[in-house]
Amino acid sequence: MLPQVNKILYCTDLSKNASYAFQYAVYLARQTGADIHVLSVVEQLSGDEKLTLQSYILNQSSREEFLHQRLNHAREQLQQRQDYFWEVIAPSEKALRSKIVGCEVVEGYPVQTILRRSRELGCDLIVMGAHEKGWLHTLLGSVAKNVLRESRIPTLIVPRPEKKTS
Repeated sequence: MLPQVNKILYCTDLSKNASYAFQYAVYLARQTGADIHVLSVVEQLSGDEKLTLQSYILNQSSREEFLHQRLNHAREQLQQRQDYFWEVIAPSEKALRSKIVGCEVVEGYPVQTILRRSRELGCDLIVMGAHEKGWLHTLLGSVAKNVLRESRIPTLIVPRPEKKTS
């Protein structure tokens, strides 16, 4: 018996390729009838970054406001990307928006957060875009590579689309 895909976890770093990968998540939801959970992880600040923040922003409430704004900015970006995607999609496909059953932006370590949320939500598939970060990560970004290695459910890594030449 072939495995069923009922829940897809679509992970986005809000990059251009992540938007491209969303097309695949929606396509798979259409083909399988699966629901889509959208997750964006805002990377937690390192110890050095927190120390720098404390050094330059002495007021505790101002630091908290700065951290709060990071998450709000990501939420706004995610909402804008979603709105644009559904605005330009073919009218016959707009009903697929109802397949989005959850959309969250959380702060954490991306790999661990993605894997934890996939288990908590009972997802059958993870969809995310590859992200090129120079020579060390030529094929996959480190997050995609580590999720692929650690995941116990199928994971689709969508490569960056070919650049169009004029």
